[in-house]
Amino acid sequence: MKLCIVTHKIQKGDGQGRVNYEVAQEAIRRGHHLTLLASQVALELQESHQVNWVTISVKGWPTEFLRNMIFAIKSTSWLRKHRHELDIIKVNGAITNAPGDVNAVHFVHSSWLKFISQTTKTFNVYDFYQWLYTTLNAHWEKKAFRAAQVVVAVSHKVVQDLLAIGVPPESIRVILNGVDLQEFSPGASDSFGALRKRQKWQLPENVPLALFAGDIRLTRKNLDTVLQALVQVPDLHLAVAGNTEGSPYVQLAASLGLHERVHFLGLRSDVPELMKAVDFLVFPSRYEPFGLVVIEAMAAGLPVITAISTGAADLVTPESGIVLPDSDDTEALTQALQLLASDRLLRQKMGQAARLVAEQHSWTKMAQTYLDLFEELIQHEEHSSHPNLSSSSGSITLPFGATGAN
Repeated sequence: MKLCIVTHKIQKGDGQGRVNYEVAQEAIRRGHHLTLLASQVALELQESHQVNWVTISVKGWPTEFLRNMIFAIKSTSWLRKHRHELDIIKVNGAITNAPGDVNAVHFVHSSWLKFISQTTKTFNVYDFYQWLYTTLNAHWEKKAFRAAQVVVAVSHKVVQDLLAIGVPPESIRVILNGVDLQEFSPGASDSFGALRKRQKWQLPENVPLALFAGDIRLTRKNLDTVLQALVQVPDLHLAVAGNTEGSPYVQLAASLGLHERVHFLGLRSDVPELMKAVDFLVFPSRYEPFGLVVIEAMAAGLPVITAISTGAADLVTPESGIVLPDSDDTEALTQALQLLASDRLLRQKMGQAARLVAEQHSWTKMAQTYLDLFEELIQHEEHSSHPNLSSSSGSITLPFGATGAN
């Protein structure tokens, strides 16, 4: 099979990029030939004799909007010339103007546009830019989804978003994102080991400690509600991993009298180790198609507090965490924080259950499901084009809701 993946990055350390990295590695393991239309590709993929990297350079363009536009134009031009050389094209959203056979959906801009239209009261220049960027992406995505044979949703929340914009249910597959079970693993069971790890980040010892990780420049991640709830849980401390530049939440924490209990650690590349030093994750995002940090925390053996508006909440069972029905319900979040902060034994039991759930969702299983889908599509094409087969055998069943990554 000649597979083409079209995406900005194909490498670890990037959510969508990691998904495509794992899919590429599984394709190589199965002996397929890969063409990668991307701006950045992991070195180990570049060195494979099965990989042809077509570099789509976007260097020098000043904004993400312009970089995406240039990427789309360049990739479309290449695909129009070489489409006949490929069996399957995997794209992500509206990344290119050329049709893809499989479109993997990590974010639905129409749903986010609806949310910000309902919640944003005033617009500054940056807000207007974000609104314009989201509006155009929402329009282009609808066209891209209609052009695909199969639309892969990374969660059941994304399924609902796709159905809301008219994507036929029979074209939808669900393949949940995965997690690195070695990189994210439970920390030392003894209290001394956890305390030693806290010293690395100058975090307080002998107190319950929650973790919030994400882009804290965005209101979407909902750190404001977490801080407001934290006021009512005086024994709990919070470690925050995220870029504080341009973030309003350092000032908000200070204004709420939380400067001694909220520890802003900046943007971190050592989150797997940080998770070994905390007691649970709190991540009630207002809109999150999946949320890798949720399954990563579960793999690290941490209980999770999240909200139904986060796609990865599908994975959180009552035994492994708490899912809030409303991300902005400060009272419900306060109760959840109080419960986990006050009960160490409950945290341990939930953490063990969370790890068991995460073990069912490795990156390898996710990648295998994608490759099974590609091979299924190829077999269907070969089957339907066979001259001795009846026309009734030319249909392919793509069951809505199938979760081969489980």
